[in-house]
Amino acid sequence: MTVNATPNLLQFLQEELAISAASLQVALKHSEQDPGPLPMILWQYGLVTLEQLEQIYDWMEAA
Repeated sequence: MTVNATPNLLQFLQEELAISAASLQVALKHSEQDPGPLPMILWQYGLVTLEQLEQIYDWMEAA
């Protein structure tokens, strides 16, 4: 798990944005090979939209 993949972030992604556990596992696996911010990895692999990416960063800023 990457440093920025906190349990609170994962919970937000699943509960508020309805990102599947399978999608999160794919992103986490890719982040092990190519470290980077989890939200960007989700976006790069088409697992979240640009609008969802903005919501994630807004949530992270407020958290």
